[in-house]
Amino acid sequence: MVASVFYLEPLPGVGQPAVLDGPEGRHAATVRRIKPGERLLLADGRGGIADATVTAAAKDRLDLEVTARREQQRPTPAVTLVQALPKAERSELAVELATEAGVDAVVPWQSARCVARWEGAKTYKGVTRWRNAAIAAAKQSRRSFVPDVAELHHTPQVLELVRAVVGRGGAVAVLHESARTPLAALPLREVPELVLVVGPEGGLSDEEVTDLTDAGATAVLLGPTVLRTSTAAAVALGAIGVLTDRWTSAPID
Repeated sequence: MVASVFYLEPLPGVGQPAVLDGPEGRHAATVRRIKPGERLLLADGRGGIADATVTAAAKDRLDLEVTARREQQRPTPAVTLVQALPKAERSELAVELATEAGVDAVVPWQSARCVARWEGAKTYKGVTRWRNAAIAAAKQSRRSFVPDVAELHHTPQVLELVRAVVGRGGAVAVLHESARTPLAALPLREVPELVLVVGPEGGLSDEEVTDLTDAGATAVLLGPTVLRTSTAAAVALGAIGVLTDRWTSAPID
């Protein structure tokens, strides 16, 4: 039976005891009903993985002993998603799907045509929801890395990010239905990092596309259909996984 994955930081060393408590411990002990003697996997969200055996179980915690430790390397190229804020009902879905597809970092973007507006207290709540969605999706998809979710970016900050990535030898792909360059035409295997830019439901403005390409990005066509903003990144990540070595490893077990 495949071992369940839970997040714990810092990870203890081999032979050391560990305690899984808080929300993770309650879920493991009460919802999953994990019992003494069962094996589970601990991950720190940064590539560290530990095999552990349950030595005791209470209502809201598990006592564990670590039997092995290992580290996973991040896949290359590293992929960051700049995601324009979707409508409320699809906001976390975009993060969940991108996380399941392997994204390394997510940047929420308040682009010009976003229906959703994060202002004041909404900004903190929105970023927190995205971070929680990334953690939950990473656990469900058995990832050793939890994607970083940045603070809310506005267009000047996104353009600064694009220039920095291009300056480091990376590539930036702006997904756009009017583009003529296919995603596969980018040197995906040669670049150390890649940024995907996904617009909102209303699409990117002409000015935004011009500013992004002037900063060094390339407008690319993903395929013959127009995808929702919440699913476009996941589809692109699937293509990138096949076109590079990002999908050559198996889920952690």
